Formats: sequence, structure tokens, C-alpha cells
Amino acid sequence: MEDSEQKQNETITLSKASLWKGISGVLAVLLVIAIFTGGFGVGNDGSGPTGNVIADLGGGAPTPSVDVKGLVDNDDAVRGDPKAPVTIVEFSDYECPFCGRFYSETLGQIESKYIDTGKVKLVYKDFPLSFHPQAQKAAEAAECAGEQGKYYEMHDLLFEQGVQGGVAGFKQYARQLGLNTARFDTCLDSGEMASEVQADMIAGQRAGIQGTPGFIINGQLVSGAQPFAVFDAAIQAALNE
Repeated sequence: MEDSEQKQNETITLSKASLWKGISGVLAVLLVIAIFTGGFGVGNDGSGPTGNVIADLGGGAPTPSVDVKGLVDNDDAVRGDPKAPVTIVEFSDYECPFCGRFYSETLGQIESKYIDTGKVKLVYKDFPLSFHPQAQKAAEAAECAGEQGKYYEMHDLLFEQGVQGGVAGFKQYARQLGLNTARFDTCLDSGEMASEVQADMIAGQRAGIQGTPGFIINGQLVSGAQPFAVFDAAIQAALNE
């Protein structure tokens, strides 16, 4: 009887040990995945490569290999004083929930403390992700509105009212903004701005952008919908160069 009970106890102990060993193995695998992907899983809800910290080039210092001036084109819409000492280049997707979070929770704080005071200028660049069906045309809609001097007005509507309505919705936004609708509709329907959006994508990839939102702050890469404190520290570092 004692031998039987001893064997049973040994079996239970071994089973528990095997179970914990298995759990530890799974956790180790998940940790490796998290390290290399910046998060757990990829989905069209904005998880995976969107919204996660991907890299901090230069250990928090400006990175010489990322040329901010080379990223900004003459036709890019600038928010703030064009002569501001710090440039934030934002690569974003109008359908990305993390991009929407940055717009609603963080951008306003950056505007009031830095953009409105002439210390920072913001340049928005298109980075529509392939698994967001409305993102490409939304980006084109903003570019088309920019042709009539209302880039950021359309930008704000796309984030505030959403992109679910697709092209028909973007045309309604154009009417809301008082744009020349015939001109806007032709621009959007023809794909006139598709190459402009593609050029932004290529520029972002070359700069090391791997997901949205992604930011280059005077050479430093900041990825994801980070809290204001992260941007505050990066901007202060740039101002103190």
C-alpha cells in the first residue's frame, strides 16, 4: 500500500513539474515573440506592428542616419511655424486606432506646449497599412484637400469623424469644408494623389518606420501611440542640442 501511495505521489509531483515546465516554455516563446515583434499578435484592429514601440535609434539621442530635412518635401503640409527649431515628421494611417489615439490624446498637448509656441512644427506623412481598406483613399482625400489649402482641416475630420464611409464619406467632408467639390471629386476618383501617398510610404520605410504611428523627431525614431511624456522628453532633448 505504501509503495502504491508513494508512486502516486511521485506521479502527481512529476505531472506538476511537467505542467510548469510546459507553461514556462510557452511563456518563454511568447516573450521572444514580444521582443521581436513589439507585441503579441497582428490584426486589423491595430495590434501587431501598429502602436507598438519598435526602436529607439541612437539610445535616445538624435540619429544622424535619419535626415529629417530629406523627409520633408516642399509640398508637405506643415502644422506650426515652418522655422521652428524642432521638426516632428509623423507617419500615420487614418484607419489605425493607435493613430487615432495619438490624435485625440496626445497631439493637443504637443500643440499647446510646443507647436503654438513656435518651438515645433509637425509634418504629416501618409503610411496607409494594407489591411486597412479605407486608409489609402483617406490619405488621398487629405492630399486632394491640400491642393485647395485645407489639408489639416481634412486630416482632422478624418480622425474625428472616421473613415467608415469611404470615398462617399470623404466627398461629404469636402462639402463640409467648402471645397470645390468637382475638383476634389476628380482628384479623388482619378487617383491623382496615389503616387504622392506611395512616395510617403517609401520615405517612411527608408527612415525605419515599421508600423503606425511612427515619428521622427529631429532624427530620433519614436514608435507607437506613446504618452505625452515620451514626446515631451524627446522634444526637450532636441531643443537642448
